[in-house]
Amino acid sequence: MNITISRKTNPMMKIVKENKNAVDIVVDFLSNGKLVFMATETVYIAAVDATNPRAVLKLISFKNRPFGKPFSIGVTHINMAEKYVVLNKTAKDLYKRFLPGPVTVVSTGKHTVASGVEAENGTLGIRIPDYQFCLEVIKKFGKPITTTSANASYQRRPYKLTDILDNISEKQKRLIDLMIDAGELAHNEPSTVIDTTLDDELVILRQGDIKLKDKNEVLSRSEENTQNIAKELWQKYEEYSGKRAIVFCLEGEMGVGKTIFVKGLARAMGIKEQITSPSYDLLLHYSLLTNHQSLVHIDTWRMIEPNSEFKQLVNDNLINQKSVIAIEWANRIRSEIRKRADDAIIVWVKIKYAKNLTDRLISWGNL
Repeated sequence: MNITISRKTNPMMKIVKENKNAVDIVVDFLSNGKLVFMATETVYIAAVDATNPRAVLKLISFKNRPFGKPFSIGVTHINMAEKYVVLNKTAKDLYKRFLPGPVTVVSTGKHTVASGVEAENGTLGIRIPDYQFCLEVIKKFGKPITTTSANASYQRRPYKLTDILDNISEKQKRLIDLMIDAGELAHNEPSTVIDTTLDDELVILRQGDIKLKDKNEVLSRSEENTQNIAKELWQKYEEYSGKRAIVFCLEGEMGVGKTIFVKGLARAMGIKEQITSPSYDLLLHYSLLTNHQSLVHIDTWRMIEPNSEFKQLVNDNLINQKSVIAIEWANRIRSEIRKRADDAIIVWVKIKYAKNLTDRLISWGNL
């Protein structure tokens, strides 16, 4: 892999091929509070010593995320995990069933990691990667490392180093100390994240390749979560962008968060404009300056004859232009949407209130 690094990039940053000798290099960097990028069975991760407050602050600065938004940590086995979290029977069963593997198990933390790693409610996600190099690093280091994805927030999934370097600022590049080059990884989903802190039920916070239910359904606990779920969904279908039209059909009660979802979708696409509800305009159009990609946001709520009005709004040009289309109250025009199933990728997204009315259950599937 040929990687070009700007002169403004951290001149002390090293890029090393993944091999047995690189384990010692990574451990040395982690021991000195450095920020290291390396591969797992899912994506490249940004790793620091999860017990080092200064290293965690450096990671927070790179990710450009607010303090208090948690990071998962990587350990080598269940006994090591129990030094950092309280494992109930539900969690232990998941460890036996899925770990090592692409699953993050969220438990009640013991507050033994650096501030900023655990969530504000005191929970902590644990990973045991199914990736030998990463496991050898953690074993030799003897302490947990952060296992957050190596991309900046809302940027493309990091399956190779250029996915990272081509999508971050020069300031972010200067924060990177070491990158371990394992080539381009298989395009697997990020880990499935499961909250086990409610003993009577498993709560899926992010859906990866490992599924515990027969449908795709996750819990959103905030508007930021809803936007992040939209980002994850966009990244599942991003490879088709510019090749086919992609239609996100949003269904749910008034106030459940359909427009919030579209805000996350736009953010993941790189749209800088403020996203507003198209309830009165019926259709709003947002374009990217960097390419020909566009987002068309439609609301059918006020349409008197929704099928015919939608047919006029979404003419063949929008489909032929391979637009990304988000439709609120899509259930009102289901028959018209079905007619376009051969020409577009159609993703049906249902948002509903959870038991706690501040939470949302978000499910999705292809038409």
